[in-house]
Amino acid sequence: MPFGDLDAALANARKLLEERAYPAALAQAQEIRKQFPQEGRAAFIGAVAKNRLGEHKGALKDLRRLAKGAPKAAASAAPILHELGLALRGNGELVEATSAFKRAVKANPKLAPAWQALGELLADRGDDEAADAAFRQQMAASGQHPGLRQAVRLVAEGKLGMAEGILRDYLHRWPTDVNAIRLLADIALQLEAFDDAVALLRRCVELAPDYTQARNNYANALSKTGNFKAALQEIEALEQLEPRNLSHPVLAASVLVNVGAYEQAIARYERVLKQAPGHARLQMSYGHALKTLGRQSESIAAYRRAVEAEPNLGEAWWNLANLKTFRFDERDIGAMRRLATRKDLAPRDEFHLDFALGKALEDAGDIDGAFAAYQRGNAIKRAQSGYDADENSAMSEALAASCTRQRLAARKDWGHSAPDPIFIVGLPRSGSTLLEQILASHSQVDGTMELPYIPQIVRRLAGRRDPTGRTKYPGALWELTAEQCQSLGAEFLDAASIQRGAAPFFIDKLPNNFAHVGLIHLILPNARIIDARRHPMATCFSCFKQLFAAGQEFTYSLEDIGRYYRDYRALMAHWDTALPGRVLRVDYENVIEDLEGEVRRLLDYCELTFEAACLKFHRNSRPVRTASSEQVRQPIYRDAMAQWRRFEAHLGPLKQALGNGG
Repeated sequence: MPFGDLDAALANARKLLEERAYPAALAQAQEIRKQFPQEGRAAFIGAVAKNRLGEHKGALKDLRRLAKGAPKAAASAAPILHELGLALRGNGELVEATSAFKRAVKANPKLAPAWQALGELLADRGDDEAADAAFRQQMAASGQHPGLRQAVRLVAEGKLGMAEGILRDYLHRWPTDVNAIRLLADIALQLEAFDDAVALLRRCVELAPDYTQARNNYANALSKTGNFKAALQEIEALEQLEPRNLSHPVLAASVLVNVGAYEQAIARYERVLKQAPGHARLQMSYGHALKTLGRQSESIAAYRRAVEAEPNLGEAWWNLANLKTFRFDERDIGAMRRLATRKDLAPRDEFHLDFALGKALEDAGDIDGAFAAYQRGNAIKRAQSGYDADENSAMSEALAASCTRQRLAARKDWGHSAPDPIFIVGLPRSGSTLLEQILASHSQVDGTMELPYIPQIVRRLAGRRDPTGRTKYPGALWELTAEQCQSLGAEFLDAASIQRGAAPFFIDKLPNNFAHVGLIHLILPNARIIDARRHPMATCFSCFKQLFAAGQEFTYSLEDIGRYYRDYRALMAHWDTALPGRVLRVDYENVIEDLEGEVRRLLDYCELTFEAACLKFHRNSRPVRTASSEQVRQPIYRDAMAQWRRFEAHLGPLKQALGNGG
């Protein structure tokens, strides 16, 4: 090929790439390189074509060489680094891929595809905060409209309402901008408006079927609404579009966990980890699934591998601590102490590490040191939460004022008649997992998990806030017809069908459902409701030293916990008055002191015959997802009943907040 024809040949190869004629583009690039072996432009075109054809391993050699020879931090290096990141990601080298994308956007902050790819990888790793920041940078780099750039900035600042208004106005004029639709869906997800997010993302993938990140988000949103079957179908389509993209099987595994298909989820994680063994967050997810099935030694090994992969990953240390029965050794404590002195830790790593160190020091008998660590972790979380104790009290009072005995009695025959659900409500750390394990050991009862379906119904009934900031709930309860109550009960049963087995009864152990006893009564009048109660100081302090995966924002201040407990206690007293005999209260301390007597009382309330297996609940191998998973696999023990007393000198604010009932 004469030199004069080289530019024309390169231009033709680029044109073929633009037309997505990747085999032809690759053939053209290879033909050029036969005569010009060192021609870097042809090598790059060939590598891009290989990437698009899924031949990532074949693209790596040339891209590594090109990246090595590119000027550092020069904008011209950015496309090479971006393609290198894509090849590494497709080859399962996720840590190296993340580094390549970071170098690409550093070289050219306006390279939108590199920001998007970086965001996808960070989201896959579970680093949602960094992923969101990357996606916003991607939109800022690609969006030319000033309103769109402003919306991106407002989302970054947490001003979601203002950003939503701007985006809706923008989309009124440009309704097919899929990036703007996806950002609006992200706002909906943050506001837990999951149905809105699903509708927006469905529109997004209709407009751009190959927009795989939007489709991935769509599958995630579907799972948030409990539509797990549809979510898995979307992921199957993603895996066909991008068979080498590991984020899709990882999302599938998380959905399978949500439906209780732990063995299938574990198999997925194991396949992915063969390609990415150094992926710390995947090791943690794998460990969670193993822990849920009671495979403790394997889960510890997975968490240990996560620590080895990323020693400053606070969450990996916390996962070990959260096993409850695990004990750190002196080397672990020394490593965590050294990490705690670092000034460059992200807040997320800081608070996870503080909670883990608190548990380690408590086990070692250093009570003052343990409390200081718990307090540091809680302070960081409290600053991030935005929890408003006054707002919670107001809602509790509104529920009591609205859900009167007269209103509930007038609707006593409404709702779905099925007696299948058994709700266990109360505060976290109140012994609810123990009650669930006892009941799930009965042949007629399926244990499931903390189901999201009652809160989803509440959010839908609440609707958008009115101009004064008030929601439509609980007032919306009294606008429901008998047919609508029956329909909502059927909806709950249908949604829960994917988690339950073939037993006649099943358990929903979401503790915060105590606020919605009135709703449960209206839509499922024959369901059983059990209030798991424990000594206030024991419950509240146990919440204070527990780092929850999500929700339970009231637990990060002793004062907030005390006030929340008072609201809970007052609301349960109201339900006892408004619905006499409807709720069975079971005290944890009574279960510890008289296991058989309380088990018989529990079974009598549920109209179940006595089975000795309920006394041997610790032998039940069913999956348990809560923080008490390892504790309920042991026989009854009394050690935890007064653990809070060792910290009593530090708990004055809690006692004061609890008042006379503490």
